[in-house]
Amino acid sequence: MEVKRIQSLALEELKEVPPQFIRSASERPENSKAIEGVTVPLISLSQPHHVLVKEIAEAASEWGFFQITHHSISEKLIQNLQKVGKEFFALPQEEKEGYANDPSNGKFDGYGTRMTKNLEEKLEWVDYFFHLMAPPSKVNYHMWPKHPSSYREVTENYKKEMLRVTEKVLEVLSEGLGLERKTLKSKLGGEMIELEMKINMYPPCPQPHLALGVEPHTDMSALTLLVPNEVPGLQVWKDNNWIAVNYLQDALLVHVGDQLEVLSNGRYKSVLHRSLVNKEQMRMSWAVFVVPPHEAVIGPIPSLINDHNPPMFSTKTFAEYRYRKFNKLSQ
Repeated sequence: MEVKRIQSLALEELKEVPPQFIRSASERPENSKAIEGVTVPLISLSQPHHVLVKEIAEAASEWGFFQITHHSISEKLIQNLQKVGKEFFALPQEEKEGYANDPSNGKFDGYGTRMTKNLEEKLEWVDYFFHLMAPPSKVNYHMWPKHPSSYREVTENYKKEMLRVTEKVLEVLSEGLGLERKTLKSKLGGEMIELEMKINMYPPCPQPHLALGVEPHTDMSALTLLVPNEVPGLQVWKDNNWIAVNYLQDALLVHVGDQLEVLSNGRYKSVLHRSLVNKEQMRMSWAVFVVPPHEAVIGPIPSLINDHNPPMFSTKTFAEYRYRKFNKLSQ
């Protein structure tokens, strides 16, 4: 089946959004504006350790989201990551289609556009490129872009930084629960923990007040580490309001995902979030999903359960969880 890419639609210079993208009144950004003056937690990794543990644990509990600075990822590497991502989406359409994925048949790696099985469900104004980054034994390098030629080198270097930051954040989050530092990483697969890269590209949209880049959702990951370009659009849900996440150069955005909410028995919150689009500018984001291997068994950590805190979630393999959530999202 031929897929109409959002990037191709945008190049047609439409005056109006096609009907399949127009959201119901309650979903539209124009009718659910983010409240002003509220900022998401901003946390420096250079703080004294006990302060860092306290601030990250509070942010994960109250928001499920925070931004981190002083993460030691070089500005040059992030610039190169964004450069090769932009260059991929600037390739001729025919070349990009050579990497097309097919999630309905279990082929998730590659170039995609969110589709729906339900004719009444609205489409999202986004194209993306998705692939596994780690561990090396599971990576399908054939699906990594051949052009630009530096894509693999840059992404491999970024992967190393993501593994380092992931380990640091998971250690701090473990301590925030009163656990040993390595507990959460161990529960998520230890050295077999997986990193998935998803480059989201939101082309200019003729009526951004009627459409959404990505509809409200929580991530099925344990953590999501994200860098955006300078075009705003990410919003997180807190206290029955949408909160706009302002762009801050050099900050790394951290989402708590479903797997950490389960492991912490609800003490850490999987953040509901959505992405808006822009009339004049292309928005992009580079998301790295930290997920356990499919065979990992995920459930509330036993030491966090007692008579006053009974288990809030069932225990199941990540493969089972992912299958259920993916099929729910695809209905």
